[in-house]
Amino acid sequence: MVIFLTVLATIFVAEMGDKTQLLLVAMSSKYKIPHILTGTWLATIVLNLLAVGLGAALGNYLDMRLIKTAAGIAFFWFAYAAVREDGEEEEEKEVKHGLGPVFAIFCSFFIGELGDKTQLSGITLAANYAGSGIQNAVYVFLGCTVGLILADLIGLIVGVVLKSKVPTGVLNKLSFVIFAVFGVLSIKEAATLIFGKGSAAILSCIVVTAVFAAVCALGFHHRKKAEQDGR
Repeated sequence: MVIFLTVLATIFVAEMGDKTQLLLVAMSSKYKIPHILTGTWLATIVLNLLAVGLGAALGNYLDMRLIKTAAGIAFFWFAYAAVREDGEEEEEKEVKHGLGPVFAIFCSFFIGELGDKTQLSGITLAANYAGSGIQNAVYVFLGCTVGLILADLIGLIVGVVLKSKVPTGVLNKLSFVIFAVFGVLSIKEAATLIFGKGSAAILSCIVVTAVFAAVCALGFHHRKKAEQDGR
C-alpha cells in the first residue's frame, strides 16, 4: 500500500495542469461523458502497461519525432472539427457511430500522453519499485492508473461545469483554442527534434501552422455557407 499510495500521489501531482487535463475540458464540449471515460480509461490502461512493463525498453526505440508529429496532427484535426461542425451535427454523429468518438478520444489521449512527463514518471517509478517482484509491479501499475484517472477527472468535471454554464458557441471556441495551441506546441517540438534549435525548425512550424489556419478558415467559410443555404 505504501508503494501504491506513493505512486498514486506522484502521478496525480505530475498530471495536474498537464495538457491532457485541458484536452478533457475541450472534449467535454464535443463528446458524451461515457465516450470520454471509455476512451481515456482505455488509453490510460495501455499507457501504464507500456510504462510499467515495456516502457523502459520501448523508450530506446520509439521515434519521438513521429510521435510529436502525430500528436500535432491529431490536435489540429480536433481543432478543425470544432470549427467545421456545429454541436447538433456532432451529437447526431455520436448517436449513429458510437465507436467513432471512443476511438478518436483514445487515439488523441494516447498520442498526447505518450512520452509525456507523466508516462516518464511511471517508467521511473517502475524502475524503482517493480524490479523486486511482480506484486510491486502491479502496485505501481494501479497507482499510475488511479492517479492519472483522478487527475483527469478534474479536467472532465471542469469541462462539464463549463458546458452547463457557458454558451455552446463560446465553449466550441475554447475547444478550438486549446486543441490548436497544443497542436502548434507538438509540431514545434517535432520540428525541433528534426531540425534542431534554429531557423529551420521555426520556419517549418510557421508553415504548418499557416496551412492549418488556412484549412480552418476554409472550413469556417464552408460551414457559414451551408448555414446560409439551409435558411
